[in-house]
Amino acid sequence: MRALKLLALLPFAALLGGCDFVVLAPAGDVAVQQRDLVVISTILMLIIVLPVMALTVFFAWRYRQSNTAAAYEPEWDHSTQLELVIWSAPLLIIICLGALTWMGTHLLDPYRSLGRIAADKPIESKDAPLNVEVVALDWKWLFIYPDYGVAAVNELAAPVDRPIRFRITASSVMNSFYIPALAGQIYAMPGMETKLHAVSNKEGAYRGFSANYSGAGFSGMHFEFKSLSNADFDKWIGTAKASGNMLGRTDYLQLERPSQNDPVRLYRSVDRDLYKAILNMCVEPGKMCMSEMMAIDAKGGLGREGLNNTLPLTYDKYARRGAPLGTEPTFVAGICSMDEIKDAPSREVTAPLDLTPLRGFGLKRPPFSPASSTSLLLGQRPKSES
Repeated sequence: MRALKLLALLPFAALLGGCDFVVLAPAGDVAVQQRDLVVISTILMLIIVLPVMALTVFFAWRYRQSNTAAAYEPEWDHSTQLELVIWSAPLLIIICLGALTWMGTHLLDPYRSLGRIAADKPIESKDAPLNVEVVALDWKWLFIYPDYGVAAVNELAAPVDRPIRFRITASSVMNSFYIPALAGQIYAMPGMETKLHAVSNKEGAYRGFSANYSGAGFSGMHFEFKSLSNADFDKWIGTAKASGNMLGRTDYLQLERPSQNDPVRLYRSVDRDLYKAILNMCVEPGKMCMSEMMAIDAKGGLGREGLNNTLPLTYDKYARRGAPLGTEPTFVAGICSMDEIKDAPSREVTAPLDLTPLRGFGLKRPPFSPASSTSLLLGQRPKSES
């Protein structure tokens, strides 16, 4: 009978055999420190948990009703020694956990630049970080290498023992960027940028994925992280440069459309301002960037009369390009871009025909009149109107 019970447990053992313990055996120094933080915290808590569980069983067995040899003291209610043990041990553990958490929060801050490559390898001046711009799309990952001018979809590569500086954003809904072997997860949000610093210390191929549900294609939103030697990484860059794909703004607008289980794609060239445009939600031609809009708002805005000069603003996931439930996307039009200024024909500046002051809704008349414009041109201060 006992043998049959053991045989019944074999299928469950086989299922557990397929588990990947990459979190406890990571390839990057940041993930190793996070692993140590989890292990040390667990051990500290088990110092209290295990004795309590053992004493619960011990007391239940020793003071059972059939054990007449156990001391029966119904009037007992206090022990100073026992109170000291009960309160001091948890207090010391809480202090240790607090100190550990405080140090881990600051030392493992994803925005903090790395202070070391490994436990025995400090950062040196020659260890320039690898910049990678990450964009979470529906439902795929775009990785841009600004220093090399290449990009990849659903594949990330980096050399061993070289710090990696990630800048992360999203195109529509919130996502989560996570490579368990490299570092902890961090969110990717549209119109916002998060950062992550990490390093890989072992060669190999590791799994990366989205750790935040983002819609129908979420289950296929994963990629492969390749930790390569310097020579192999240079070959990977060469392979990307040899591909026939280019990623301009028009190409990105097609790539951004929702799709599932996309294959790996490499791009030999990337628009140098593409990530900045994605972050500021102004990839489409003529669309005002969020940075421009915030600059206008910081200066007081365009005023109520200026609303007639802009289109309605809609940054909503149901109005995104290609969204099945969305309407036609609308947006605030850009006032003027640097390219438009550069390409604009030179024109002679002439005085306006109508010198009547512009008056917005509810605004007071300006403290000068058209007649005083001549004195303004001459550098004289106009007289206030009565």
